Amino acid sequence: MASAAIFSSVRRRRSPSLEAFLVPVDLTQVALVQTLAALSSDLVSCFSDHVFFFQRRNSRSLVRKVEIFLVVLAYLRDSRSGSSSNLSPTAVLCFKELYLLLYRSKILLDYCSQSSKLWLLLQSHSISGHFHDLNQEISTLLDVFPIKDLNLSDDIKEQVELLQKQGRQCKLYVDKNDEVLRLKFFSFLDEFENGRIPNHVELRLFFVERLGIKDVESCRSEIEFLEEQIVNHEGDIEPAASVLNGFIAITRYCQFLLFGFEEDELRLCFKNPKKPWKGLISQEMAHTFLTIPKDFCCPISLDLMKDPVIVSTGQTYDRSSIARWMEEGHCTCPKTGQMLDDTRIVPNRALRNLIMQWCIAHGVPYDPTETSDASAESFAAALPIKAAIEANRATAVLLIQQLANGSQGAQTVAAREIRLLAKTGKENRAFIAEAGAIPHLRKLLSSSNPVAQENAVTAMLNLSIYAKNKSRIMDEDGCLGSIVEVLRLGLTVEARQNAAATLFSLSAVHEYKKRIADQGGAVEALAELLRVGTPRGKQDAVTALFNLATHADNCSRMIEAGAVTALVGALGNEGVAEEAAGALALIVRQPIGAEAVGKEETAVSGLIAMMRCGTPRGKENAVAALLEFCRTGGATATRRVLKAPAMASLLQTLLFTGTKRARRKAASLARVFQKCENATSRFGGSGVGYPFASNSTTNDVSVVPMSISVL
Repeated sequence: MASAAIFSSVRRRRSPSLEAFLVPVDLTQVALVQTLAALSSDLVSCFSDHVFFFQRRNSRSLVRKVEIFLVVLAYLRDSRSGSSSNLSPTAVLCFKELYLLLYRSKILLDYCSQSSKLWLLLQSHSISGHFHDLNQEISTLLDVFPIKDLNLSDDIKEQVELLQKQGRQCKLYVDKNDEVLRLKFFSFLDEFENGRIPNHVELRLFFVERLGIKDVESCRSEIEFLEEQIVNHEGDIEPAASVLNGFIAITRYCQFLLFGFEEDELRLCFKNPKKPWKGLISQEMAHTFLTIPKDFCCPISLDLMKDPVIVSTGQTYDRSSIARWMEEGHCTCPKTGQMLDDTRIVPNRALRNLIMQWCIAHGVPYDPTETSDASAESFAAALPIKAAIEANRATAVLLIQQLANGSQGAQTVAAREIRLLAKTGKENRAFIAEAGAIPHLRKLLSSSNPVAQENAVTAMLNLSIYAKNKSRIMDEDGCLGSIVEVLRLGLTVEARQNAAATLFSLSAVHEYKKRIADQGGAVEALAELLRVGTPRGKQDAVTALFNLATHADNCSRMIEAGAVTALVGALGNEGVAEEAAGALALIVRQPIGAEAVGKEETAVSGLIAMMRCGTPRGKENAVAALLEFCRTGGATATRRVLKAPAMASLLQTLLFTGTKRARRKAASLARVFQKCENATSRFGGSGVGYPFASNSTTNDVSVVPMSISVL
């Protein structure tokens, strides 16, 4: 229905699309005049007394035209001539066109009344053009309007004729005062672009006196609205997304420069101690008490979709699930079995909005901006202009001043804003660290306030993604220890998970892997998180352990800390099995590692189960781990693996259907079996005829690249 498209457009606060201007209902079987009168009356009652901040003259002019139409329609409705059977064909066509124009008028007026002030200011020319187009179409309608056929009273005829005359004289109108403000806003952008910070007094005059943005909440609403426009318009936007990011950065700077850290913002953190935990309620708990609409669930994972995308067959899947499906080498649609014409996926924005609305209505946690969803953060992907960078730099200085000298509440707010600022762009991460944020964030890691601690460790995670910041964090006295303490004893689940992710990020530098492993309690805490954490927590822990395992000197430390036991236990968890097998493949390359894995009763059976039912990458890592286990553990380890049921058939299957690396590892493992004592009698000769690869190497334990999500 076009009406759904229209109101969905208004809810998303986008410019009305072309399809939204289709007639929203079938007018062939309705009381036409009565319907038009009701629509006109509703429009007049909504907007006749409304004070528009921008587009005042255009809005008032349009409402006055509708008021005249209402007079005509009310007269016809109350007289017999208003019956559809009494209207001429020309009148019927004109009234149908009028219905569309009235509906478009309502959409445009709604848009002007609901949009943010800064957005309306930036779009003043475009919106003025929409009003002008609508006025011209009304004028065209009035030119062919059959006044004589309607038996109107003389005074009403005079009003319509006056409206006709005014319509012929209508011109595009752009408010000069609005234009002055718009140019002033661009002048601030130019100043930042040239490396200068605009005058404090001028900024206050513009935002507070001229625009009426008088508190933190209003400022934040303006920022969120501008960010929504970049996301919703998917790059097709004017001004360009990079320029809008500049305006967002300026507004954020003014939020703290002009309003500081007001009490209402502090109450946001402290008014309800349970509120920060609301976002930490697991999705699984919410689902226990709700039945999720079938169309909102991914056909692959059967979970609520966070980022629905459409494949070439027209089916919708969650992005992460279908991406993994394709990575595993599948070229068919999971639901229909049809061949995929290509691997392109298109965001299903409409379904995503419906899911978001359903989640909000039912209290289900849903925050796509806190995921790796590229489309949800498309505003961050736009190339930053210098003005945005400089405005963000100025904002960072203000925030770090609060971290250093502010109250506990102000520090909490500053940590949150630094966390958000560090989500995007290496430039942001660089100058935040250069301005001295890391020492102050380190202190907040020990805070007794769960919100402050969570924001501090997440900010540290986001900062650590920039390579140069890794050394700043590691060189900061006590910083690594504080991160480990959050991992061990963090006040929220989110804080512990993000501490693990921070260790993973830092361990990307080889020389830091040993330092992290030697930090008291670090490996133990990662192993514990892998055993009992949430799905995301387990993923953060296993990737960190994987990185630590790539350093040979960490093997004994990981064994002592119980990491081997945790990794073996994770082989049965589909979400982390690949990385767990990869980490074990690294550990068993050393004799003490092979001995430790050999003591785990379920280690071999778990790896073999992955060879049978795992993902292609999981099978690679499993057969690689078994190969290294046999090579390092000698005949005893080899005979243990050799005794596994159906080992020959599993190897043969991998040789024919596995990935290139899996085939190479399977061939090498079969050769190890052949050389083992009693291999021929035990293996039955079935492996002798395998077309073993001749280019296998003993050092091919590939490290699968892993990504870090900003939070």
